[in-house]
Amino acid sequence: MTLPHCHPGVESGVAALSLGVGATEAWTLATAVLCAVGCGVVGCFLVLRRLSLLGDAISHSVLPGLAAAFLITQSRGTIPMLVGALAVGLLTGFLSAGLTRWGRVSEDSSLGVVFSSLFALGVLMITWVARDVDLDPGCVLYGLIEFVPFDRVSVAGIELPRAMVGIGAMLLVSVTLIVVFFKELRITAFDPALATTMGISAGAMHYGLMGVVAATTVVSFEAVGSILVVAMLVAPGAAAQLMTDRLHRMLWIAAGVAVLAAVLGYGAALALNTSIAGMIATASLVLYVLAALLAPAHGWLPKLARRYALSLRIAREDLLGLLYRRHEAGQAAGRAAEPLSEAEALRAVGGGVVARVAERGLRRGRLTEARGGGLIATAEGLRRAQEVIRGHRLWETYLSRNLPLPADHLHEPAHRAEHFLTPEAREALAAMTPEEVDPHGKRIPPSEGGG
Repeated sequence: MTLPHCHPGVESGVAALSLGVGATEAWTLATAVLCAVGCGVVGCFLVLRRLSLLGDAISHSVLPGLAAAFLITQSRGTIPMLVGALAVGLLTGFLSAGLTRWGRVSEDSSLGVVFSSLFALGVLMITWVARDVDLDPGCVLYGLIEFVPFDRVSVAGIELPRAMVGIGAMLLVSVTLIVVFFKELRITAFDPALATTMGISAGAMHYGLMGVVAATTVVSFEAVGSILVVAMLVAPGAAAQLMTDRLHRMLWIAAGVAVLAAVLGYGAALALNTSIAGMIATASLVLYVLAALLAPAHGWLPKLARRYALSLRIAREDLLGLLYRRHEAGQAAGRAAEPLSEAEALRAVGGGVVARVAERGLRRGRLTEARGGGLIATAEGLRRAQEVIRGHRLWETYLSRNLPLPADHLHEPAHRAEHFLTPEAREALAAMTPEEVDPHGKRIPPSEGGG
């Protein structure tokens, strides 16, 4: 591990001659993928605990740790850099928690104060160190992933990029810790108070997670800089959270999103001749936006489609319920039900969906057109409406029996509830309300097939 520098030098140029273009691109892409996956998997727990800003804070605030480690040891070796960054990363967690607890400020305000101050200090220290060492503070932001293949080490007789080895080792450590402490991490992510009552140290899990985040940030800095680290700590986990409600699936999806972002971003960077780390971060944003739009469970478009389908179902049931009541009134008067005119349907259902609802009802045989115009429910339509009316009147009866509501206050809550009562709920209400008529004196229809 070294502090970032922007000039690979003569040795890098010689190494470049020994590598083909295809091999160079392959090593660069592999490093980007490992970095993205490592940050994305760890970032899932930050997203779940609503600590995404803390990951951002740690990724920025480790800079003074890196610079301090070099000033103390005069070495850019892996161990000093990692120790310095871990120390400041954990300090960030302590300081932000302390400001929130004792300074009586909000969590986001304390994080903003801590990480901006430490980041500014880190930039000043790196600038100071750069007077004597070949360093460029700008590389802290953008990284040097393009030069990763030119700085290699031998692992089991195989020449591998040094940055990729460090990132891969950190990924292995992170995955191992997640597997070993999965139960503890899951409980503390969703309910730290419950974890404490179960004998799990929520504080230890928190600072352990902060340590892993800090270590992942450090090993990734030289290759990709803070821009990609911040993006990958948040975007894959946030996108995965939109696509599933199960933690183990979220981890796998986050890893997949991270790989896809790395591949697409790298390809786009080559095509546009721009920053690889910046383009991968942009690709992760695009994937998050796509997840926010298209995720089956929580995406905006599927939610919009479900709401529209629900509005159609409610309108359809309202229309059938109105026709059922007309049929019921006709039977009581010993005559045929009056057809429902278009104007009446518009007032009862709403002009936005009545045409679509009526067309679908006619197509499915639930409605028919009267000779003189208007709509009449068929036997199938009446059968469908009967369950809705049954739920409505059972709910009115239940409210009347259990709440001190006047009769004229029962219709509206029952009208809202009737569309969401399952058959099991209707039967449970029937068991609690043995009456055969509702509070308005209307007969409660039997269940389908019940006579």
